[in-house]
Amino acid sequence: MKHNKMKVITAAILMIVLLAGCSSAGASHKKVTLAYVAWDSEIASTYVVKEVFEQKLGFEVELMQVDAGPMWAGISDGSADAMVAAWLPTTHASYVSKYNGQYEDLGPNLDGTKIGLVVPQYMEINSIEDLNDTVGASVDYTIIGIEPGAGLMMSTEKVLDEYGLRDKWTLLESSSAAMTGQLEKAYANKEPIIVTGWTPHWKFAKMDLKYLEDTKNVYGGDEQIHTIARKGLKEDQPEAFAFLDQFNWTPEDMENVMIQIQEGQTPEAAAKAWVEQNAEKVDVWLK
Repeated sequence: MKHNKMKVITAAILMIVLLAGCSSAGASHKKVTLAYVAWDSEIASTYVVKEVFEQKLGFEVELMQVDAGPMWAGISDGSADAMVAAWLPTTHASYVSKYNGQYEDLGPNLDGTKIGLVVPQYMEINSIEDLNDTVGASVDYTIIGIEPGAGLMMSTEKVLDEYGLRDKWTLLESSSAAMTGQLEKAYANKEPIIVTGWTPHWKFAKMDLKYLEDTKNVYGGDEQIHTIARKGLKEDQPEAFAFLDQFNWTPEDMENVMIQIQEGQTPEAAAKAWVEQNAEKVDVWLK
């Protein structure tokens, strides 16, 4: 009798261990890795997507902050599952060409983006063609850029060549945060400054800025931000793929999150608040 009782207890323990193992395996399977670049716009979108994955779908999310090149490489080689940060058709054109056929393009998640050279409204120039010696001397012939390897930086290098600025002008490698910091400082003192810029971005809500007209169309026209997934994600994680495929929002939505972060909220807190305040839109993404 004792022997049979021990058998029952042992079997019960084994069943609990097996069930716990299955539960753990199931939980670990619901995991996605999102790659992104440290642009204010991409921080906003990536953290909103992360919040929905975690709070609405029960996924574990790993974030991979990298430059643009490694971001595209990570999706193409499968070390990252997806990104919501592909600026097309111009800004990331070189990566589209390099990794063609090695990823899934789920289409635009935001329309109405733009890139170019940005200056304060109080500067009396309106076109890249106005960058003469008088303007150059006032800014030490320097354009404040962002991270090296960013599509915006590549396009600006082309601008230096196309507009005959290469001999005198320098594109300063920096970061998104450093660029906006220098812009804010110059703006507060009404000093001249030229930066690489993009829309959507909170700086346009905080400061009176303008794009310099690009008469040679080096930067291209309006762009879109696309969602890109690794090959096989649809088969491996159909629930994750379905949400990413439905994710889309407006520049106003994005700017709302960016401004909250810029004013001191953490990306997690700003994303959580936006998701809570936009439940109907989020529900559409999950249908």
